[in-house]
Amino acid sequence: MSPHVHEHGHGHEHGHEHGHEHGHEHGHGHEHGHAHDHSHDLRELGRRRLSIVLAITAAFMVVELIGGILANSLALIADAAHMLSDVASLALAIFALWFSRRPATPRKSFGYLRIEILAALINGATLIALSLLIYWQAWTRLRAPQEVEGGLMLAVAAGGLIVNIIGALLLHGASGHSLNVRGAYLHVLGDLLGSVGAIAAAFVILFTGWMPADPIISAVVATLILYSSFRLVRESVDVLLEATPAHIDLTEVQRSIESIPGVERVYDLHVWTLTSGYVAMSGHVVITDAATQRAVLDAIHQRMHDDYDINHVTVQIEPVALYRIEGTSSG
Repeated sequence: MSPHVHEHGHGHEHGHEHGHEHGHEHGHGHEHGHAHDHSHDLRELGRRRLSIVLAITAAFMVVELIGGILANSLALIADAAHMLSDVASLALAIFALWFSRRPATPRKSFGYLRIEILAALINGATLIALSLLIYWQAWTRLRAPQEVEGGLMLAVAAGGLIVNIIGALLLHGASGHSLNVRGAYLHVLGDLLGSVGAIAAAFVILFTGWMPADPIISAVVATLILYSSFRLVRESVDVLLEATPAHIDLTEVQRSIESIPGVERVYDLHVWTLTSGYVAMSGHVVITDAATQRAVLDAIHQRMHDDYDINHVTVQIEPVALYRIEGTSSG
């Protein structure tokens, strides 16, 4: 693994991070190439599965909407509305996966990888809005219960459950590697919960004739959707704000680097997520002996890769004498 020294002025995190994307990748060609190929394979897997789920979801959405209108069931109509948002979100997710593969340019040195995060954020925000709409409709129906055709509601909801189980199984394997695919997966999971709720409400209506079961189940499902969508939005915003990933302790990373022989001090340290599965790190490392520069850089790269799965590492090495002359104003 060849080391890289990036020498820049202080207080330039973004210029320094963005300006060295390609140089670093070429310097660590084998390691980064392998990571890039793996990431590409995961994205392609996600795209294929999203396309299949999009097709079956769009087809059943029409069936569920018609069934909901004929049965006069808010639970079915709400689930059909959720499926409509699924169709839009799945299409958006597929577009994001395709668009994010566009090559980097001098003006966009990281390319369009974060399009996926924007898509996840939009999906999460859409789910929140949809949940609030279902709450309002459920409250309206609770105040004035309406007759619901339980038999038709049960049949349509059972069909929806089968479709959503298939969709959830297809997306589950790919959802752990991409916030974008995870956003679509949560949409489908919300639909699955909606179908379960609609089946439960249909049974209650069929056997007891208690019509409020329909809007109550709708509100319960909306609550579950709201919880998962808030988490998705929060994680997407964290990525866009370049927050330290939740699974990484920045203080621990600093201690780890400072424990490497020859390292005097680490400062201006940043760890952030560029897009799902792509974590980057940058920092200034003060060394006691310029002759150890290569060994220190090799050790930092190896430790970041092995201990934290960080493959994009940008380090500015500073001899301790130069650091003392310049002072610690940027630390």
